[in-house]
Amino acid sequence: MNSQQLKKRVFKINGMHCASCEVLIERKFKKVHGVENVKVNHASGKAELYCSQEPRMADLQGAIKADGYGVSPWQDHGTISQRPREITINKDHLHTGAIFLIVLGAYLILKKFDLVPKLGISENMSYGFVFVIGLVAAMSTCLAVTGGLLLVVAAKYNERFPNLTGLQKFKPTLYFNIGRVVSYTVLGGAVGALGSVLTLSPRANGVLSIAASMVMIILGFQLLHLFPWTKRFQPKMPKFLAHKIHDMSGKDNKSAPALLGAFTFFLPCGFTQALQLYVLSQGNMMTGALTMLAFSLGTLPALFSLSAISSFARGAFQKHFLKVAGVVVVMLGFFNIGNGLTLAGINTSFASAFKSNAQAAQDTASNVEIVNGVQIAKMSVIGLRYTPSRFTVLQGVPVEWHIDGTRADGCGQVIVVPALGITEYLPRQGEKIIKFTPNELGRITFSCSMGMTTSGAAFTVVSNTKGIAALSPSSTDQVNPMQNKPCDPASEKCVPPQKLSMELSRERGFYPNSFDIQQGVPVELTIDVKTPPSGCMSVMVLPDYDVALPLKVGENKLTFTPTKPGVMYATCSMGIKMVQFNVTDKVTQLKERPGFEIPIMGREHIAVGAVHPPYNSNPPTSGWHYPKPAPWGVYEQELPDEVVIHNLEHGGIWISYKDIDAETKSKLKAIAARNPGSVIVVPRSKNDTKIALASWGRLQNMEAFNEKAILDFITENKNRSPELLAQ
Repeated sequence: MNSQQLKKRVFKINGMHCASCEVLIERKFKKVHGVENVKVNHASGKAELYCSQEPRMADLQGAIKADGYGVSPWQDHGTISQRPREITINKDHLHTGAIFLIVLGAYLILKKFDLVPKLGISENMSYGFVFVIGLVAAMSTCLAVTGGLLLVVAAKYNERFPNLTGLQKFKPTLYFNIGRVVSYTVLGGAVGALGSVLTLSPRANGVLSIAASMVMIILGFQLLHLFPWTKRFQPKMPKFLAHKIHDMSGKDNKSAPALLGAFTFFLPCGFTQALQLYVLSQGNMMTGALTMLAFSLGTLPALFSLSAISSFARGAFQKHFLKVAGVVVVMLGFFNIGNGLTLAGINTSFASAFKSNAQAAQDTASNVEIVNGVQIAKMSVIGLRYTPSRFTVLQGVPVEWHIDGTRADGCGQVIVVPALGITEYLPRQGEKIIKFTPNELGRITFSCSMGMTTSGAAFTVVSNTKGIAALSPSSTDQVNPMQNKPCDPASEKCVPPQKLSMELSRERGFYPNSFDIQQGVPVELTIDVKTPPSGCMSVMVLPDYDVALPLKVGENKLTFTPTKPGVMYATCSMGIKMVQFNVTDKVTQLKERPGFEIPIMGREHIAVGAVHPPYNSNPPTSGWHYPKPAPWGVYEQELPDEVVIHNLEHGGIWISYKDIDAETKSKLKAIAARNPGSVIVVPRSKNDTKIALASWGRLQNMEAFNEKAILDFITENKNRSPELLAQ
């Protein structure tokens, strides 16, 4: 029928409390005889009906009465709405305020006694340990995001369908968690396989965190039935999609909670971000899937406990629980905004905004001491927590910042002060002293490179009203430990530096990632960064020399002098090993590694059985390979080359053989037994010689068993690969 021939009728709907009510009422009214189209707005309470025939009020009322709604002519509503509104504080408001105070008090008590443990992310973690991280995360950082959204799902469903059994109301929560586990497993595998393509930058994570926090706050106020105007800001999907979901999902409506649970993979949680970076560093689809599966399973006990209370609550307890849930959601939203602002680079402390300049200056006496014209600030880093995290300093007066980072974890081992251009690694022993002079009034924020440390950490710079004279700039200049002292040929013998170069790209990561260098000779390392680094990869760290280098697109130079022989590593800010340096004694000449160098053919993952171009050596030492490597050890049957190449990518040694006697096989097995985490021994009929030794980009063929040559090959070529995972 032509829309111009339809009659428009406007009604007031009572009892609506969410956007879902709009869809429900529209679907109910469309079943009334004569109603062709419906538009409902829950914020204004208005329903616009386009009718081919005048609907009866009794039919409209009967269509929605069972769901707890009422309908009346809009004209009656207009007369009532013209009455002046009175703002009153009733018993319900006082009840809500009391809950706020109780919950806030409980939080402060728990925080005072430090009852929430801290766990750091480290390399090569077992899945059991990842599960434990999930248990802790669900009670700390992730509770602020996923737990808050889950409370909303459970509480809103409970409020909408109060007469269902506890088990029926528990179903959406079950679907939410199933969606979460499946999403974390699938997307974890995708991150492991595709690398940084799926990793959000810290700024993007910060913006997403702020948006999620605002949604939580608005939904929390709606649970409390406070501030009716917040209904206008409730996020909702397009109605045509909502109607499609209703059509597809039927009575149980499984899709929406499952999808919401699936999308939590992208919500900012410190532990989730850290594990995503850990999975990236592993570069393995199976490892990524199993790691994120273990983590998501670890979060289930706490999340199921929250939702179970919501689903089985009844009567007066149900009413009180909805209020407590609303209060918790609002508070978690406010707390989580600080983390989002830090990640986004805004770093604002809500508490400091209410301090006057006099109050801020008064705080100086508590944690900043002035000694001989220098402001001394002392701070400890425990896990990812700064104690204290806020300092007030005087403008123009030098600052010595003493940081004890011996108990720091993860990215907490690196401290970043963007306004001062400072990025420093905190040594595992002793203090780190950072010197600077605050020349401008305002706030100087600091955090770890991933924004996971204490929210709102900053120096507040106030006017120097105490008349303290500033020292000369030369006495407080910050010394950059990564820069070697320039050599003066006129006064000393200059040693030419060891010049090294590498690149950081999305395709190959750090490449090459293994170098032979000489003790006592300066090293100049040039890192050509091809794509914008983010998160853990935005900072390169030399832990042995307490050096941290922020990375940017283009050429980055790192200079240092190796002082002791052995193996040292460069890591990302989370402590994950990225580059290996083999330091030789100054009196020992650098020697060529055993074997012949074979050009690298890349490290592309392919599907099992997929066709690829031929390799450039026999056996191959790099190139196309399957997503899953073989377990280390001895095999009696041949393995596909594409499987074992993945072991080479992980830094291992591949010993293949053909036509050898039982005694030689026994000797090869003994060598594998002495190297259980780095050697794989496999028969291979396509070999050109009886024994072949392969590592990443290196090959040595042998016609007879030579134990010394084999052991030398293993020692010199292990972990000379993109991923340093061999033990």
